[in-house]
Parts: sequence; structure tokens; C-alpha cells
Amino acid sequence: MFSGTGTAVVTPFRDGGIDYESFGRFLNWQIEGGVEFLVVLGTTGESPTVTADERAEMITFAKKTAAGRVPVVIGTGSNSTEHTIALSRQAESLGAEGVLVVTPYYNKPPQEGLYQHFKAVAASIKIPLIIYNVPGRTGSNILPETVYRLSKIANITGIKEASGDLAQIDTLVRRIKKERPDFAILSGNDDQAFHLVNSGGDGVISVLSNVMPRETSDMVRLALAGEVEKAREIHSRIFPMMKDLFMETNPVPVKYAVSRLGFCRNELRLPLVPASEKCMAVVDASMKECGVAL
Repeated sequence: MFSGTGTAVVTPFRDGGIDYESFGRFLNWQIEGGVEFLVVLGTTGESPTVTADERAEMITFAKKTAAGRVPVVIGTGSNSTEHTIALSRQAESLGAEGVLVVTPYYNKPPQEGLYQHFKAVAASIKIPLIIYNVPGRTGSNILPETVYRLSKIANITGIKEASGDLAQIDTLVRRIKKERPDFAILSGNDDQAFHLVNSGGDGVISVLSNVMPRETSDMVRLALAGEVEKAREIHSRIFPMMKDLFMETNPVPVKYAVSRLGFCRNELRLPLVPASEKCMAVVDASMKECGVAL
């Protein structure tokens, strides 16, 4: 189910609240742009600052907007197993097709703790669970051996791998794909998506596709189809945006870029603040260089 491009969508805000008119237009544009699935309430969606009531409203709204055209995956991870289970059950009850669960942050569990955490969450739901490994944010790296153990659990169906370690990705592909070819290995870094797919992976959960859904999804589809030269051409052409959307903390630059496209205000919730003047100038130049129509 979860191969190709999934957009980790931004959350549009207006005067402190969620701007559902903008959110609906944006989700429709993403689907029309060819992405294979949507990831709502991830890091890019500023999930730590979304309230419990807003979370339920957003899940319901995203499901209604998608209307079965693409799966909707909900970010439900926290650094409490009990809380993660509650959020995952809520997402399932509201119709989500899957959950994205980040490795617990701050408390830095050992590998056995990570294994038991994901095992417990998976046992609490029937829908697919995607592991999210992003050590740069969480301080915790789930190792390939632990992922291999977790791949034995039927509804743990993939990993969003954002360690930045290509050797770790190769190890995952080599170790898991032989026994479980349906286990999705997805890049969590846009600049490594082309390389991951050509190493045997399955796609990307993308920040870039917030701004360039058609180009990102085309690149990944071509790579998956073995049309490497065509995929490489797109990768090279859109590479500046891949890098520049991370010159400040995600989602600060991408929220600005999406606002430039007219899909939301450049509004974030504290402790995040809007992009600096320098960042905005770089993103503007990058969008122009990559052919994004403003």
C-alpha cells in the first residue's frame, strides 16, 4: 500500500486556528499532483502543537477530503507507549489507513525498549504501522537488527528511514526484503529518495512534494519502474529545493514555500517562527531555479 510518494503535509493555520479551507484545497492539489498517499500530523504538520480536539478534526477532515482516492496515514508517535497506543487507536477509529510512529524521543530507550514499544503499539491496532526513524530529532536510532525483528509482525509494514546513513538503508533492504518483500522501505530524506529506490527501496515520505508533488512523484515512479536516466534528470533538476527546504528547521522553510504558492499563510505555532529574510530569499531563488510557478 505505501510505496511511491507520500507527502508529509503542512498544517495551514489562520489567526491561530486551523485553516480548513486552505487545507482542503492543498490536499486536493496534492492528490491531483499524483502522490500515492498523504501523511497528516507528522513533524512537517507541526503535530506537537496541535490540540487533541484539533487532531480528531484534522483526521476526519483529511479522510473526507481524500474520499478514498489515496490512503491517509496519521502521525501518532510520542515518547510514551501508552499515549502512542491511544493516538493510534483514535486514528484507526476515524478511518486512517495507517499510522506513522516515530521512535520515542528524549527518553532514548535501548533497542529492546524500541522493539517492545513498536510491538505493543502494533498489537493495539489492526491497521498498518510504519516505523519512523529520525535520530537527528529523537536522539534514538533504531538499528536494522531491531527493524528486522519488528518486520516479523504482520501489521508493521514499513519504515521511514531518515538516519541519513545509506549503509543502514542498504542493510535494511538486504536483510528484510528477502523474507518480506512487501515491507516498505521509504526515504525520510528527499535528497536520498532517488538513491534509496535504486538500492531496492520503495519510495519517499516527502517534504519536497508539498511544493512539487508532480515532479517528486514522477521521479520516484520512474525510478521504481527502472527508468533510471529519466528519474535522475528530475532528481538533478529539483535537487536545489531538496536542500534549501532544510536550511532552517523543518517545516519553517516549506511552510513559507507553500504560502508562496497561495495554499496557506506563512503562519506557524510557537516555538516555531516564520522563516528568516535570508531563508525566504534562498527559497524564492530555489523555487525559481526549479521552475516552480509563483
